[in-house]
Amino acid sequence: MNKSISVAPMMDCTDKHEIYFLSLISKNVHLYTEMIVANAIIKGDRNKLLSFKKISNPVTLQIGGSDPGDLAEACKIAEDYGYKEINLNLGCPSKKVQKNKFGACLMQEPDLVVRCIEAMVNATKLPVTIKTRIGYNEVEDFEFLKSFIHKTKDAGSKKFIIHARKALLKKLSPKENLNIPPLKYDFVYRLKENFKNDEIIINGGIKTTKEIKNHLSKVDGVMIGRAIYHSPYLLAEIEKEVFGNKNIPTRSEVMENLIPYIQEETSKGTQLNHIMRHTVGLFHGQNGSKVWKQYLSKNMCIRDADLQKVNHIMDQVKKTNPISLER
Repeated sequence: MNKSISVAPMMDCTDKHEIYFLSLISKNVHLYTEMIVANAIIKGDRNKLLSFKKISNPVTLQIGGSDPGDLAEACKIAEDYGYKEINLNLGCPSKKVQKNKFGACLMQEPDLVVRCIEAMVNATKLPVTIKTRIGYNEVEDFEFLKSFIHKTKDAGSKKFIIHARKALLKKLSPKENLNIPPLKYDFVYRLKENFKNDEIIINGGIKTTKEIKNHLSKVDGVMIGRAIYHSPYLLAEIEKEVFGNKNIPTRSEVMENLIPYIQEETSKGTQLNHIMRHTVGLFHGQNGSKVWKQYLSKNMCIRDADLQKVNHIMDQVKKTNPISLER
C-alpha cells in the first residue's frame, strides 16, 4: 500500500483556487475540497460548486449530509466532475453543522452513518471514504472507535481518515475543537493494528516533515490541515523529504505559474481576491514575508482589486524575495 500525504478539507479554505495553487507546489499530494453540503449540490449551481481545473494530483470531494437519498443523488451528480473519491464528513464539530445534522454529531448515530455510506456506495463507481474523530463528548473509548470503523467498513468505506481528537459538541467552537481536546495518536496507531489490510490516515496537529515520517512508520498516510494553509510552501519540503522529488518549483516559479490561471479565472468573472487570498502564506518564514502580506492586503485581497495589477505580481515577488530562485 502506497503511503500518502494529503491536505485536509478546510471550510472557507480548500476551495478550487486553493486546490490549483497547491498543485503548483506539489504534484504528489492528495487534495480535498472543503465540505460541500449534499443538498446544495442537488439544488444549487452544480458547476460553480463542483468544477475545478484539472490537475495531475488526485482530488477528493468531501460531502456533508445525513440523508441517504440526498447523499446518493449528490454522489451521482459529482461523478462526472473528475474527482478520484468522495469523502463523507463525520468530523466537523461546528454548531451550524450539528444543527443540520452533519459532521461529528453523526458519530452518535452509527446505524444512520451505515445507511448513508451504503446509499453513497450504491450510487457511484467512485470509492467512498470517511473522515471522523476518535470520539465525541464523554465518549473516548477505543472499543467504540473500533466498532464504529468496523461498521463503516462493512457499509463500504474504502479508507478511514482519523482526526486524533474527540469532538466536544456542546461546549467548544470549531476553532477550540482543533486545539483543546488532547491529541491521542495512539488510538489511530491501534486502529491500524486492528485493520491491517485497510488504509488508515492520521490527522490532527501535524506540522513538520519529521512528524510526518514518524507517523508514516505506523499508519498508511498523513493528512495535514492548517500548517499547509498558513505555510503552503511546506509542501515543497514534503516533496523533497518524503517523496524524494528534487524538481521543486521556487516560490517565484509558483507565482509565475499561477498567473495564467488568474487571467483565465478573472476573465470568467472570478474576483481576484478569491484567488490571491490563498497565497498570503507563500513567503512564510522568509525575510520578505511581511512585505508580501502588506502588498496583498493593499492591492490583491480587497474586493475590487484592479486586474491590471496582475501584470505587476512578478515585480513584487522579486522585491519580496530576491533570492527565491534557490531550490
